[in-house]
Amino acid sequence: MTREPQPLTRPRRLRPGDRVGVVAPSGPVPRERLTAGVELLREWGLEPVVGPHVLERHPYLDYVAGTDEDRARDLQDAWCDPSLAAVISARGGYGTQRVLDLLDWERLRAAGPKLFVGFSDLTVLHEALAQRLALASLHAPTATTDALLNDPATREHLRSTLFAPETVREIGPGEATRTLVPGRAHGVTLGGNLSLLAAERGTRHARPSAAGGILLLEDVHQPPYSLDRLLTQLLRSGWLDGVSGIALGSWAHCGDYEDVRAVLRERLAPLGVPVVEELGFGHGPSTPTLPLGVPAVLDADARTLTYDEPGLS
Repeated sequence: MTREPQPLTRPRRLRPGDRVGVVAPSGPVPRERLTAGVELLREWGLEPVVGPHVLERHPYLDYVAGTDEDRARDLQDAWCDPSLAAVISARGGYGTQRVLDLLDWERLRAAGPKLFVGFSDLTVLHEALAQRLALASLHAPTATTDALLNDPATREHLRSTLFAPETVREIGPGEATRTLVPGRAHGVTLGGNLSLLAAERGTRHARPSAAGGILLLEDVHQPPYSLDRLLTQLLRSGWLDGVSGIALGSWAHCGDYEDVRAVLRERLAPLGVPVVEELGFGHGPSTPTLPLGVPAVLDADARTLTYDEPGLS
C-alpha cells in the first residue's frame, strides 16, 4: 500500500540578523545578478554568506556552476553550519540531480531542521529533503531570479513568507486563475517542476507516489508535445494514482497557452480530482512563494490554495 504524504517538520521563520547561506547546486551564476540578490537579502536584515564556489564554472560543462563535488560541498557545508538559519539557492538551471548522491545525508539529518529556498531544478532537492529528512521547504524564487529582482509583488510575498508566514497562507485567485476541474481537496503540498519530477522516476530515493497530496506543477521551455510526454510518463508510471488535487502554475515559453491548456486538460482531467490553473507560481514574471510539505486545501471553485498552518514555524 502506498503511504500518503504526511505533514513535514517546518523550519523556523527567519528573523532580522539571521545569517543565510547562498549556494549554487545547479547552473552558473552571473556575478552582477548575484550581487543584486545578495544586496536584497541584506536590505531585509539578513546576513548572506555566499558559498566559496558559487561563481565558478565547470571546467568543460558550461551549463553547471563548478564541479559536482564543489557544488555538493558548498551545499553540505552551508547546511551543516549551525550559524546559518537557511540555505538559499542562487539560481536554477540544471545540475542538482548530479549532486544529490554526493551529499552525506546522515550529516544533513544530524545538523537538524533548516530552511531551504529554491524552485525549478531545485525541485529534486525539495523532494529529497522531504523524503530523506521529512523536512518542509519553500518553492520560491532563487536569489538571482528575474521575478525576485524586478517584481515588487514577488519580493514582498517571499519576504512575508520568510518573516511573517501566517500573513500569506492563501494563494490566489489571480486575474488569470481558472478552474480546470471543479471540486475541493485536502492534502500535503508537494512537487514543483514537471520535467524534474518526471526525470526522478525510477531513481532510488524518489518519492514513490503523489497519492494523497496536493501536487504543484509548472515548467518552462517545454512545447505542448513535450508537456504531454512528461505528464504521460507520470500517468503511465502510476505516480499520479490517488493524487488529491493539482495546482498548476506558469508555463513560460511553452507555446500558445491555449495549446498548453488543451494538453493539461486532456491529460489531467480524467484523474477526476480538482485542478486549478494559472496560480502564478513558477517561471513567470511574478511568482508567489509556496510551502512544500504543509497541509492545504485546494478549492478549485474558489480558485485558491489555502494552507492549514503557516509554511514556517
